[in-house]
Amino acid sequence: MPVPIGLSTASVWPLRAGAGFELAHRLGYDGVEVMVWVDPLSQDVGALRRLSRETGVRVLSVHSPSLLITQRVWSPDPVVRLRRSVEAAIELDARTVVVHPPFRWQRRYGDMFADLVAELEDETGVEIAVENMFKVRPPGGRRDARVSAFRPSIDPTEVGYRHYTLDLSHSAAAGMDAMDLADRMGPGLTHVHLADGTGVPKDEHLVPGRGTQPCAELLEKLVAASFTGQVVLEVNTRRAVSAADRARDLAEALLFARFHLGQ
Repeated sequence: MPVPIGLSTASVWPLRAGAGFELAHRLGYDGVEVMVWVDPLSQDVGALRRLSRETGVRVLSVHSPSLLITQRVWSPDPVVRLRRSVEAAIELDARTVVVHPPFRWQRRYGDMFADLVAELEDETGVEIAVENMFKVRPPGGRRDARVSAFRPSIDPTEVGYRHYTLDLSHSAAAGMDAMDLADRMGPGLTHVHLADGTGVPKDEHLVPGRGTQPCAELLEKLVAASFTGQVVLEVNTRRAVSAADRARDLAEALLFARFHLGQ
């Protein structure tokens, strides 16, 4: 069965989630990943369900509100946010919830995170795929200074989870070898955020093929390994000067994925 290729609704920012569903339908994506964030539509599971039905675009995955700007979406409690994300995935018939590791200052959540993830997976059957991250420059720090904001680190394989999301823009920003990271994730690699980066220490989310990451090699490796997970394009189009430019970038990204997945 072909690997499903989805479009993250974050790829149409600053447009709302509805535009992601519509573009996914028009361009021929297999589904979407809903990025739950400050967009009110992304937080409304009933509205998302109706949108999925109206466009014929299924929800493949739900990205839990793990960003700094979403720390109060659904609840200020990260445990509640993760539980709500799993509930949303169930309601939307999505297989996967993507989540970031805890921030360093979330001590209680960090202490219980691995057990919570395992408990929720056991209870629901939803795959909770923990994502690799990257270091950031501290406020007021030197230009070359970088620290991890995540606990215990930016590499989720240091803890060990059943399921992982490999984000190639994040691996580029972190200076990590994406192919080595994929090997460490092993059979737990069930979700890919496909995007490119040039290796500068910031999250670029370029159209795959426009940076230096082994996007093609990773997809071909997945095919050879009979990958049964999902690939989601999480591409930054905020600089698109027109709707046509945005659609062209996302069409190119889809074509890249289909070609290198042998579709």
